[in-house]
Amino acid sequence: MSYNAVAEKAPDFTLKTQAGETISLSDYKGKPLILHFWATWCPYCKKLQPGLNRLYTKYKKQGLEMLAISLWEDEGATPQAVLNSRGYKLTTVINGDKLSKKYKVAGTPTTFFISKTGQIVFSTSNSNPDAPELEQAIKMILK
Repeated sequence: MSYNAVAEKAPDFTLKTQAGETISLSDYKGKPLILHFWATWCPYCKKLQPGLNRLYTKYKKQGLEMLAISLWEDEGATPQAVLNSRGYKLTTVINGDKLSKKYKVAGTPTTFFISKTGQIVFSTSNSNPDAPELEQAIKMILK
């Protein structure tokens, strides 16, 4: 498992939810955050999300926050409705294409673990919902 030796600051953003609510990185200041870049058509995202949802549910009482960022969607896609239909209580923002460039996302899923101080301490493109590094990264950002 490779953690960033010198963690870089998470790039700021402001995006909207499917319902039009504005969400910014600054809304999560001082909180441990998972950013999950995904797409409704991505089979690997669908594979990973049960594991992320399980971990989010397990650690949210300790202050963990999670935000899904939908990108590269087909016209008419409804990412929040897709997450809801899968039974996940995650908020997703839409039109994350430009933001994915700031975060250097090469493919989906890509998941970032951001510390309370706003530093990216770990990122992964792993789609294994049971990968032990997911929970290890969460424990790091909860400190």
